[in-house]
This record gives sequence, structure tokens and C-alpha cells, in this order.
Amino acid sequence: MRTFAEFQILGRVGKVKEVGKTVRITIAAEYGRKDDRGDFQANPYWNEVTIFNPNVMKWALENVAPGDLVNARGTLRQSQWENQDGGTEYGVTMAAEDFDNLTLAVKKSMERAVA
Repeated sequence: MRTFAEFQILGRVGKVKEVGKTVRITIAAEYGRKDDRGDFQANPYWNEVTIFNPNVMKWALENVAPGDLVNARGTLRQSQWENQDGGTEYGVTMAAEDFDNLTLAVKKSMERAVA
């Protein structure tokens, strides 16, 4: 049996940046709710996904902008390292393998409808 750890994030892009030989994209997933008065209270959670695939990196740099609605899926990788004080630190890399720009898909769909 194959085992795996994966994630999926549907949210809005904050930043797109090149870091070394990767592209990192911050995505806000909204967990808002209505308060006791019925007013919506925003509660975004920011996550950063890392793209390692050169083809996906190139596509993302050319087609993804802050504010776009995106869907990212991939694997989780936990790591640990020793910091400068000799203590152990832990981190999680969200390695995006599938990355879709839903805003771009809607724009293209609208362009085809007009044409």
C-alpha cells in the first residue's frame, strides 16, 4: 500500500518570489465566520508553498499575481535542523506539485465567450 502526506490550499495569492532554485508563493485561506451580530469577521491563515518543478516555476512566475485565486496541491515534508544555539528546530515544506490559477481560467473563459 502506498502511503503519503499531502495538502490542498484554495486561496488568494499574497506574494510570489524566487528563492534559490525554487519559487515560493504565499496563499491566504479564509476561515472567516459571522459574529454574534451577524457581521462577517475575516480570519485568514497564510501558508507558503514551494514549487520545485522548473516548468511549473516558469508558468507560475509568468501567470500568477497577488490577489489571484489559486488551488495548490502537493506533498508535506517535515524537516529538522540544529540552530546556532545547538537547539533543534522543526519545519514543514509544502511542496506544490499541482498549481492552478483559477482567476486566469475565469478570464480565459470570459474571453472565449466574448469572441
